[in-house]
Amino acid sequence: MKSLTDKKYNFIFAGGGTGGHLYPLIAVAEQIKNNLPESEILFVGTAQKIESKVVPALGYNFKSINISGFPRSISLESGKFVFRLMNALLKAIVICIKFKPDVAIGSGAYVSGPIIWAASLVGAKIVLLEQNSYPGITNRMLEKKADKIHISFEDSKKYFRFKEKLFLTGNPLRINVNLSAKEDAVKSLGLSAYKKTIVVLGGSLGARTINYSIEKNINEFKKLDVQIIWQCGEKYYEDLKKYEDKNIKVTAFIDNMGLVYSAADLVVARAGATTIAELAYLGVPTIFIPSPNVTDDHQYKNAKSIEDIGGAIVIKDNEAAAGLFDLVKSTIFDADKLNTLKEKIKYFAKPDAAKTIGSDVIEMAKNRNRL
Repeated sequence: MKSLTDKKYNFIFAGGGTGGHLYPLIAVAEQIKNNLPESEILFVGTAQKIESKVVPALGYNFKSINISGFPRSISLESGKFVFRLMNALLKAIVICIKFKPDVAIGSGAYVSGPIIWAASLVGAKIVLLEQNSYPGITNRMLEKKADKIHISFEDSKKYFRFKEKLFLTGNPLRINVNLSAKEDAVKSLGLSAYKKTIVVLGGSLGARTINYSIEKNINEFKKLDVQIIWQCGEKYYEDLKKYEDKNIKVTAFIDNMGLVYSAADLVVARAGATTIAELAYLGVPTIFIPSPNVTDDHQYKNAKSIEDIGGAIVIKDNEAAAGLFDLVKSTIFDADKLNTLKEKIKYFAKPDAAKTIGSDVIEMAKNRNRL
């Protein structure tokens, strides 16, 4: 007879749609694989989103279900949603019966709903990850099923009913970004070590408001005699590359984020949970321009939690074009202000989150099998 130490444990991960919902799951899966190489890991997501490409490329098994977000009004689409939901629930039950998960881990994306529900039916332990300060509807609906809920923001606690299930662990990161000496970083990027450097991040697709706010004030930025590394996104690159000169680097993508963060005196970025976790881990002074095009305005709530303790500056999307330049100007040359931002954003850094959650999930699997 095999002992418990010989048992092969099964872990099912549900989530995706965006990198913010997918990469925290991958970070936890990597910790489990490092500690229990013989464990079975299965990811479930949608066939059309990022997870369908990223997960198999990393060597994990992947299955898809067809599900979409909740419709906002009663219409023909509502009927289609109910049909897709019923099919997704049935497929999720079949997946969980066959896979027999010991623990199911969900990241709050709508695709995690059916799998986490089905996993609870077959007796799996349930762990939820909530990356945002304002929890998404899927996690709020599933909290009763959960054994543990790992949150990234203290503010999240007031939105959950079962306080005893909550653990302020942080957003699990794949720590593959590290700082180097600033002088070496700017030299590698072809910039001066004697000028202040602003890093503008718009994401892989680009952020229209951020790009417009820089473009509208480009002559004023040039008068400041600062350097700008402007990651504008593929969609905007052809229109904006004309602004590149010796002090302004315009790029569609950034391959080496560690190098760019190392060069930065100040970052301008959206306020996605993963971006915040990276910037907090590295301690980079930041002005956040939260995207208004997200569910429940969660990016603003994320950023505001940090601003409230002095760890960041926040400007709303509809105020950025008029106000961003003055904010940058009043911050970039203020050493005390930059240092305060740097030190206080670190309050949100939880570099051991993936390791902590991974170890916790493994222990839950072992304890389940002792019963």
